[in-house]
Amino acid sequence: SHVDRSIKEPEVFAKTNVLGTVNMLNCAKKAWEKEDGTWKEGVKFLHVSTDEVYGSLGDTGFFMETTPLDPHSPYSSSKAGSDMMVKAYADTYKMPVNITRCSNNYGPFQF
Repeated sequence: SHVDRSIKEPEVFAKTNVLGTVNMLNCAKKAWEKEDGTWKEGVKFLHVSTDEVYGSLGDTGFFMETTPLDPHSPYSSSKAGSDMMVKAYADTYKMPVNITRCSNNYGPFQF
């Protein structure tokens, strides 16, 4: 799993998830931002994250968008870091973004 691999090589996950996301944000900013600081119509940066950024499932049995981030592994920490970079670009540059935090998929090779 990603979590297991991240424990052995946390730097790989930090580079891929945090720096990789920053690279993608910069590419989108360069392509979509107009000279006056506004954004081309109809563009939005979609960042796919994970529910693991919330940590362990509490007594309520579910997470909400307002649930504080509480990552517990190098993998979930790197994903939370990338989420924060996306939020920073939205706040700093007014970049239109969406962050999704989905759970594990069901199917072959998903365990």
